[in-house]
Amino acid sequence: MMRKTPGFKMRDGQHAMAECVADTLSKADLGECAVPTKALAVIQAGTGVGKSAAYLSTAVAMALERKTRVLISTATVALQEQLMSKDLPALAAAMDKPFVYALAKGRGRYVCKVKLDRVAGTGSGDEDLFEEDFPVAALSTASQQAIEERRIHLYDHMATLLNSAQWDGDRDTLAQAPDGSDWAGVAAERHTCTARHCPKYKECSYYNARTRLAEANVIVANHDLVLATLGLKTLPDLDNCLVVFDEGHHLPAVALDQFSSAMDLSNLRWLDKLPKTMQEVATRLHLHLGEDVQTVCSQLRTVLTQAQKLCLDLVHDSTDGSAAGPPQGTKAPSGGSAAHAVASVGAITNGTLRFPNGVLPETLTDPITQISAQATGLSKALEALGVDVKAIAKDDPAQGVLCAQLYAKLGAIAPRLNAVAATAQLLLEHGEQPLAKWLKAETEGGYLNLSANASPMVPGDLLRQFLWSQVRGAVITSASLTSCGSFDYFLQEAGLSGNRNVTTLEVSSPFDYAKQGTLTVVHTRAEPKQAEAYTAEMVELLLQDLKDVEHGALALFTSRAQMRSATLALPSSLVDAVLVQGTLSRTRLLASHSARVEAGLPSILFGLQSFGEGLDLPGKLCETVFICKLPFAPPSEPVDEARAEWLRTMGRDPFSELVIPATAIKLLQWTGRAIRTEEDQAHVICYDKRLQLQSYGKRMLNGLPPYAVKTRKAV
Repeated sequence: MMRKTPGFKMRDGQHAMAECVADTLSKADLGECAVPTKALAVIQAGTGVGKSAAYLSTAVAMALERKTRVLISTATVALQEQLMSKDLPALAAAMDKPFVYALAKGRGRYVCKVKLDRVAGTGSGDEDLFEEDFPVAALSTASQQAIEERRIHLYDHMATLLNSAQWDGDRDTLAQAPDGSDWAGVAAERHTCTARHCPKYKECSYYNARTRLAEANVIVANHDLVLATLGLKTLPDLDNCLVVFDEGHHLPAVALDQFSSAMDLSNLRWLDKLPKTMQEVATRLHLHLGEDVQTVCSQLRTVLTQAQKLCLDLVHDSTDGSAAGPPQGTKAPSGGSAAHAVASVGAITNGTLRFPNGVLPETLTDPITQISAQATGLSKALEALGVDVKAIAKDDPAQGVLCAQLYAKLGAIAPRLNAVAATAQLLLEHGEQPLAKWLKAETEGGYLNLSANASPMVPGDLLRQFLWSQVRGAVITSASLTSCGSFDYFLQEAGLSGNRNVTTLEVSSPFDYAKQGTLTVVHTRAEPKQAEAYTAEMVELLLQDLKDVEHGALALFTSRAQMRSATLALPSSLVDAVLVQGTLSRTRLLASHSARVEAGLPSILFGLQSFGEGLDLPGKLCETVFICKLPFAPPSEPVDEARAEWLRTMGRDPFSELVIPATAIKLLQWTGRAIRTEEDQAHVICYDKRLQLQSYGKRMLNGLPPYAVKTRKAV
C-alpha cells in the first residue's frame, strides 16, 4: 500500500521487517483469553531501511482487521513529530481503509481550567494554591513584583485564548512556551483533578484530548508516558492492543528513571502548609480528620530536619579533602555540625555520596524509619480526605467548583509527601539484590539543594515485572539494538533474555558502506588512558583534519573538558566555521549549520553524546564524522556504580558485562551519523587506536557497518 506514496522505494530489508512484524503480531492473543499466546519481535533496522513504514503499514492494517488499536511508543519528540506529520498522513493517504491517529501526552501538558480561571481572576479564592520552589526571601521586592505582573498577564492571556476557543489548552500549541514555574500553577496534574466530578469536566482540555485518543485507531506516545501510566487506563490496555516500541534501546534507561525515587531535604516549608491546608479543607466541607495531622506534621518536620543535618555531615565528611575523585564509600560522621557543612558549601557543590552495597549508615536508619512511618500515615490521611472531597462533589454538584479548588490544594502538596514516603521506604529496603542509594548535594543561586535518592539498578527486572507481563503482541525496534554484533546485551537490559516468546531479526542497511564511506582509525602516540597527553595530541590531529573540511562535518567528544580543549585551540581561520553545542539552542545551531553549508561555507558541529544520536544530516551537511575517543561510560552515576559493585561481589566483571556492550552501542550510533542516504559519500575518523589494537575494540569494530577500514599512524 505504501507503494502509492510519492518517492516511496521498496527495499528488501523493509519487506523482511514487515514480514517479521506481521508474523509476530498475528500470533498474539488479545483480550480475554485463558492462556494467551504472547509474541514479541526485537528488530534492529539499519539506517535507510525505512522501519517506520514497515511497522506502520503492517501493524495498522492488522489492527483494523482485528478491530483493535496500535500503540506506538517513541523516546524522542523528533520521532513523534515525524510519525504525526509525515509517516501517518502518508499511510492514511495510501490505505483503502480510513483510520484515525492521535498523539498522547501526559496530563501536565494540558491546562486545568479550574486553576486557570482562579488565578486569572475569573474564579473564587483568596489564597495562592501553590507555593514557590525557591525562597521568596531570595528575591528582591522588584523581582517578586515583576514575576507577579508577568504571571497576571500570562494567565489572563491564556484564559482569553481558551475561553474564545483560540487555544485548545495544550501547552505545546501556545505561540510562546510559558516558563516551567508559571505553567506548574495551572497544569492539569492527576493529584489535583477531581475528574468527572469537576464542574469543568466537559470543557477540560485534557479529557477532551483523552476522548480523541479513545476514538483513535493509532496512538503515538512515548516510553515515559507508557511506563508512568501502567494500570491507570490513560492508554489502551497493553493486553488488548498491538504495541510498537520504536527507539527501543531507550527502554531500559526510562524504566530505571520511572522506578527511582528522590526526597528533597532542603525545602521543608510545604510541611508547614500541609496541616493548615488539610484542616481548612476539612472545615469548609464539614469533614473530620481522623488523625492529629498537626502533631504528625510537626514530628515529621523535626525528623526530616534531623536527617538533613546528618546527611549534610555525611556528604561534607566524604568530600572534605577528597578532590582527587568521588568517594568510594561512606565515612562515619566526625561530629562536624550541619552549619559547618553549609558554611563549607563550596566543598560539597555537586557532591554525591553513594552508600556501598545499598546499606544505610546506622546514624540514618532510625530517622529514615520514622520518616517512613509518619509520611506514610500522612499520605493515607491526605488520600482519605481527597476521597471524601470527591464524594461531596459527586453527591452535591452545587459544591463542585469549591470541591475542585479544595482538591487541587490538597493535590498540590501530595507529590512531595508521596515522594518522601516512597523514598524512605526504598531507602530501608534491602534484599539479595541491593538498591542504589545515595545523597546528592549541589548549590544553585547560592542555596544548597540536598536530596536522598534510591533506585533499582537492573532495568530488565523492572520491565519484565511491570511491562512484559502485560504486553501480548509487540515489536521493539531501533537502529542500534545489537552490541558487538549480538542482541544479548539489549535482551538482558530489556528483561527479554530467555523469553521463549521473543524472536530477533537484524535487517541490514541498504547502503553500500564499503563504497560510500571509509572508517579511518588514527593511532596516536599517547595512550587514551593518558588523558592529558592524549587530549593534547588528539586536538592537534583533529585541528589538522578540520582544515580539510569543505562542507559539513560533526566532531563528537566524550566530555565537556575535551570539547573545551579543542574549542580553545581553534585557529582564527576555523573559529567562524565551528558551532559548539551549548552556545545556541539545538534548533538554532542546526539551522546555522545548514545555512553555512548551503552558502558554500565549511561548517563543523562540535557536540557531546546527545549529538551522537538522532541527528539526521544527509549529503553535504555531514561528510565527515570525527570521533575523538571511544565513548566509554565507566560506572560513574550512582546506579551504575552500585550495579558494578554488586556484580563484583559475585565475581563478575562489570567492564565486560556492562561497559563494553554499552560503548559498542554508542559507537554504532556515532558512526551512524555519517551516511544517511544511498547517495551520501562520507568518512568516519576515530582517533582511538584501541578500536584496532584491543580485543574488545575489535569486537566493537565487527559490530559496525562494513566501512572500508583504513589505518593512519600519527607522526
